This record gives sequence, structure tokens and C-alpha cells, in this order.
Amino acid sequence: MSKDFGNVQTGRREALMGLTAAAAMAGFGSSATALADTLQALPSGFVSQTVHANGIDIHYVSTGRGPSLVLLHGWPEFWLTWRPVAERLRDRFTLIMPDLRGFGRTRNPIQGPTDIESADLLADDLAALERAIGVEHAGIVSHDVGAYVAQSFARRHPDLTTRLFFFNCPTPGVGNRWIADGHVVETWYQYFNTTPMAAALATSSREACQVYIGYILKHWSHVKTAFDEDMEAWIDNFMSPGVMQGGFDWYIGGQADRLKVIEGKANALPKISMPTRVFWGANDVVNLPEWTDRLGETFEDIQIGFAAQAGHFVHREQPDIAADTIAAFFSAR
Repeated sequence: MSKDFGNVQTGRREALMGLTAAAAMAGFGSSATALADTLQALPSGFVSQTVHANGIDIHYVSTGRGPSLVLLHGWPEFWLTWRPVAERLRDRFTLIMPDLRGFGRTRNPIQGPTDIESADLLADDLAALERAIGVEHAGIVSHDVGAYVAQSFARRHPDLTTRLFFFNCPTPGVGNRWIADGHVVETWYQYFNTTPMAAALATSSREACQVYIGYILKHWSHVKTAFDEDMEAWIDNFMSPGVMQGGFDWYIGGQADRLKVIEGKANALPKISMPTRVFWGANDVVNLPEWTDRLGETFEDIQIGFAAQAGHFVHREQPDIAADTIAAFFSAR
């Protein structure tokens, strides 16, 4: 199924969001989703589709031509985070940008908080998506939440990819540095997002949503304007029924493993052997660039570089160099 989304004025957007919330409260989930969908304008040349795979309806957007690359977003993001990079790569690659389970329009079938989300489950979603749409041996580009999914995907489904590219890449090697030396002041959101009241607070109003999501996007960015042109679409997305909680479910599902990593009790995992490129924002305040010192424990064949003028969202903050680095890696023989 392919959809196009029209532009709306801010006043009409806010009125429709009120109707969306009312519809959700009345139990008309699909109607609420349809209203939210109309708020997002699809960029020219991008195609929105949904496919049933691994027991859920997975939404993805595609564009371009050439070898396939699958782009996996993080939090607080959805497929649209890749637009600037995709616009620069679509003359050389076919870009497939899914909304991960619980994010965007890939709805989590479980309503309310749940602990079922994990990197393994999302990796299996991705494998099912690739098979459903007939994609073989796609390159994987990821960061943040997507980086965890990509690592699991490489271990569980190595037949479906040959190369991995990461913008920042947390691994078990980070250990207690998640909270050491005062870094807990940057990772507090991981715990807030697991609390029962978090989604209700963050979506209590459009303004509340913009304060929370907008703070994260700007604070983690070195280039503070990186998301400005799409901010209304971000708020539309996270104000859609179930989407804020869907993203928070990632943190609920990963809480036990996250604590094991901090405590040094995480299970040892086999190294990933396929060629890997990591391009880390040199000014990332949440996933610190010095954490690259442990990547060799996870990857056997790795190249590491740094984006000097970027923070957490290299693909948004420096899309030209991000696209060029991706293209060079996946064009190499």
C-alpha cells in the first residue's frame, strides 16, 4: 500500500491532532492513525508502503535505484530522520527506511507498556521485511537503537547482509561508562522512559511533546538546527496514538540487559566478522567518541572514523559527508 501525505497549516494541524487524541480516547485507533498520517508530507520521489511480516504490519519508505541499503533509525526518530542522506544517495542506491516496531507507523500490537521489544525481535522484523519485499544482501546503515538491531541482525541473519555501517555504535564494551564519571546526567532518559507515567507526561500536550523531544534532539546535536525544518513532523509523529509509548518500550525491554552491561555481567557474544565501518560524531554527548576504544571486542574487520563537526546525529548534522562516507564504504570492492 502506497500513501501520499498532503501539507497542512499549523492551525489545522493542531486541530486535527485534537481530533486524533479524541478518536484514540474513544477507541477508534485506526481512524486516529489515518488522521495522523495525513499530517506528514512525503518528500518528492519517496514511496510509503506497508507489508505484513513477522506478525506485524511494518511501514517503510523507499527511494532511489541501485544496490539496496537498509537504514535503521534510533530514538527519538522514525524513518524521516534519513531524508537528507537519502536525497544525496538515491541516484546510486535503493534506500529502504523502515519504522522499527513501535516507532512511526509500525505499530506495536501490544497496547500500553511492554517489555517484549529487544534487538533480537527487531532484527527478526527486519529479516522478515527484507524477505517479504524480495531484498537480498542489503547493506545496513544504522545508529543508536538501530545500531543494536544491526548487530543482532548480523549475528542472527548473516545471509541477508554483507557490510555494516554505523553512526555511533554502543556495544557491551561500554560497560559501566554509561554511568561513570557523572555520565548518568546524560543517560537519565533511559530510566525515565521506562516509568509508567512517562508517555502520558510527554504527550500530555503538543507543547509537552515538543519540549521533551525537542530538548533531546537539540542537546544531542552539535549542529543545533539539524532537525528544525522537520520538527513539526517529529511532533506529529510522537503525538500519534501509541508512538511515544512504542519508542519507550525499547527502553523497557532492554532495561535488564542494560543493567547487566553496566554491572559487567553481560553474556559474551560472538564477534561479527563482516566488514564494518563506524563514523562517530566527535561531539556526541551521550554516546561518547572515546567508547570506540572497545569496538574491536565486537567487530573483527572494522574501520573507525570521526565526523569533526557533528554530535549524535551525524546523518542529520552533516548529511553531505555522511552520504559520501556511506557511498565510499558500500562502493568499495
